[in-house]
Amino acid sequence: MAEVVFFHHSGGLTVGVTAFADTLRAAGHTVHTPDLFEGRTFADVSDGVAYAESLGEATFARRAAAAVNDLPVDVVYGGASFGAARAAEQVLSRPGAQSAFFLYGAVAPSWWDARWPQGVAAQAHQAEGDPWREVETEQEFLAAVPGAQLFVYPTAGHLFAEAGHPDFDAASAELATNRVLAFLAAR
Repeated sequence: MAEVVFFHHSGGLTVGVTAFADTLRAAGHTVHTPDLFEGRTFADVSDGVAYAESLGEATFARRAAAAVNDLPVDVVYGGASFGAARAAEQVLSRPGAQSAFFLYGAVAPSWWDARWPQGVAAQAHQAEGDPWREVETEQEFLAAVPGAQLFVYPTAGHLFAEAGHPDFDAASAELATNRVLAFLAAR
């Protein structure tokens, strides 16, 4: 089974994020969920984004690095939206990652002026009608990450796999979760 570090979205370490991590745990994986917002949660994604912007990317990059400092290097990094960037930073800066998965968007290694490490599999899950969707980033993800998988779901919300959130889409959430579980099982 995999050891996973799953970074939360801009809503913080919500009940929905914890529930997703618990699903991975129920499948036998060890899952760490660092709270980069130090207990703060936001019901509206925009409020969480404003909070993150007020402290700056460097603050959260440092917090994410500190959160994994004592963990083995051969983990799987996962992230949801804002957390996808934190997960990718670890893959790019901390050699040894097994793989990575991203919910609610993809990442572009060029954001860090970096190349994706050889042999580190990655997949991203995105809602087709997500108002935060970045198609150009998805294209770069597919071009810059060898063997990358991008799954686009026929739904409109951003946090489509988060139970209890207004964006939740049960069918898309189930399919995304099953794909992540299969991805982890293959590691």
